[in-house]
Amino acid sequence: MNTQQRAMEGDLSRIIAVARKERDAVNRDNKVQESLDQYRELFKGDDKKAIEARKNNYTSMVNQFYDLATDFYEFGWGQSFHFATRHKYESFEASIARHEMFMAHQLGLFPGMKVLDIGCGVGGPMRTIARFSGAHVVGLNNNEYQIQRGKRLNEMAGLSHITSFIKADFMKVPQEAASYDCAYQIEATCHAPDLVGCYKEVYRLLKPGGLFGGYEWIMTNKFNKDDPSEVKIKKEIELGNGLPDLVQPAVIVSALKEAGFEVITAYDVAETSDLPWYLPLSGSFSITGFLHTGVGRYLTGKFTQLLEVFKLAPSGSYSTNVWLQNAATYLVQGGEKQIFSPMFFILARKPEDK
Repeated sequence: MNTQQRAMEGDLSRIIAVARKERDAVNRDNKVQESLDQYRELFKGDDKKAIEARKNNYTSMVNQFYDLATDFYEFGWGQSFHFATRHKYESFEASIARHEMFMAHQLGLFPGMKVLDIGCGVGGPMRTIARFSGAHVVGLNNNEYQIQRGKRLNEMAGLSHITSFIKADFMKVPQEAASYDCAYQIEATCHAPDLVGCYKEVYRLLKPGGLFGGYEWIMTNKFNKDDPSEVKIKKEIELGNGLPDLVQPAVIVSALKEAGFEVITAYDVAETSDLPWYLPLSGSFSITGFLHTGVGRYLTGKFTQLLEVFKLAPSGSYSTNVWLQNAATYLVQGGEKQIFSPMFFILARKPEDK
């Protein structure tokens, strides 16, 4: 298998890498179980106090989450850690790429522009958008493990000349104001402890007239905060995905306006999808869906257990796999009840200087 093939989304290299101890494989000094236990502590106890604790410790929480989840995400999902609308007869991979190119199209990106990808993960969307638009995409990420993985993938894809990374907290980016023509985030600022503060920082980094696009995770207007079963779904989604507190659409729009943006559009694109956005998680017998079927999950779990037994994966890897599979279950439940969506699309503009 050549280098390019091994970088393909959804291949087995990420799990095999654990066994082979490649230079971009898991390297966490066997502290996986300890990290998982510390992470779970932030979700225990009284809801208000737990939410406050997560907001106060969000940097540590999000880093722990992605240290634990990155390899499993890439193995089971691909290099783009997000959902997408999907049309009839459209493949999973095509829907993911279209979702990203839609963002580039909405922002009007073209060669010569400098664009900020907020919370870029291992750079799947960055690579698609850079190829599609020719713009220089700068990935902002506070997780060193993901940055190093992303750099290697960018090199392998031949895109290092129009992609780069910054290691920083998106609440406080060490760059001058008006540094970027546009900015976007794909399911990333849901990790922010303060949406207004996060959006203000994006606003500061944009040039006057610059556009900011995003896909936000939300509890939809159908969510009933007085229904214990729906509240449980919300809390389990937060636990399974490293989130402080999911909010509803009006809160997102209000936060953008308070940060100074002109809101051009804001709507849940999940409502435009022919197929449910959560379909890949519900487990279909396709090349992509197999890993999410009962059989696929069972085999992945057993394989991870085997790696642990033979000391080829850190202790706690199996627990992490079980935890992420549980998170998938509640995402599906939220989608089926239409009380949760991972793709509330926003497009906003920083006003021109008067």
